[in-house]
Amino acid sequence: MKIGFVGLGNVGAKLAATLLRHGYDLTVHDLNEELARNFVQQGCKRAGSAREMADGVDLIITSLPSPAASAAVVEGADGFLPRLRAGQVWLEMSTTDHAEIVRLGALVTARGGLVMDCPVSGGCHRAATGNIAIFAGGERGTFERVLPVLTTMGRCILYTGALGSASKLKVVTNYLCSVHLAALAEALTLCKVAGMDLNVAYEAIRISSGNSFVHETESQVILNGSRDINFTMDLVVKDVGLFNQFARELRVPLELAPLVLDIFKDGQRRYGSREFSPNIIRRLEESCHVTVLGRGFPAQLIDDEPEAPGYEVNPQRV
Repeated sequence: MKIGFVGLGNVGAKLAATLLRHGYDLTVHDLNEELARNFVQQGCKRAGSAREMADGVDLIITSLPSPAASAAVVEGADGFLPRLRAGQVWLEMSTTDHAEIVRLGALVTARGGLVMDCPVSGGCHRAATGNIAIFAGGERGTFERVLPVLTTMGRCILYTGALGSASKLKVVTNYLCSVHLAALAEALTLCKVAGMDLNVAYEAIRISSGNSFVHETESQVILNGSRDINFTMDLVVKDVGLFNQFARELRVPLELAPLVLDIFKDGQRRYGSREFSPNIIRRLEESCHVTVLGRGFPAQLIDDEPEAPGYEVNPQRV
């Protein structure tokens, strides 16, 4: 299967590199020419646009930073839609608005194309090792057709027949990550002000009921001081904003989500849109006149779980 990959950012580059490492015929495109050039040097082909790419591939994967970017790649001036062939597959792996994937998916299917909504979760370090989680929404037949590609990149769970539902799940998980991060910023700052040993505090939380995936990962780069998680304030604001919008559509009254959104909007105003999201703790450090640091924590996360063949995760059924 010939694959076209659009979007070589923090996550996309690692997903594309995993496919290349496993021998797939890969064509890449990114607005940043240097990112695309790095892949060409490793043996990939390069397309000047998504439209040009569509002519030579069986499967188009997009991993993009916003719904607007995805729309441009599909239906924009250089989008792939006019060149789409019957039976060609589009995998949307961006974190996007569920309504937008439904709208764009309808345009693709109207031309005879197939669509899977496949956002990912687990962080750049797991994307790099082929151990990331993939939420797949769409038809079982299309899923089985692309399953070898998906399981090369990670572990998949299918939401059958419901395009857009995978994006809803991803927005929920990203919201929870943001809540956990804001809570950890408060907890670690309190530990620091109380004079606790932060290495001991980290391990105590890790082995207790207070643990979370976010603690095991992002707390480490907080305590190192790098705060480098390859995820930025603007992306948190986008994702929590999508969660709030989703809730408004369903008339679910939220209390925590608007507060978390305000916290990260304030962090974005103070430190810039492209500041790493774990540095939200800086708001509290400045208020309390402390620096929250531990000893011996890594500056960047490395997945210490060996790369293993991916598989489909089957949810429990009664």
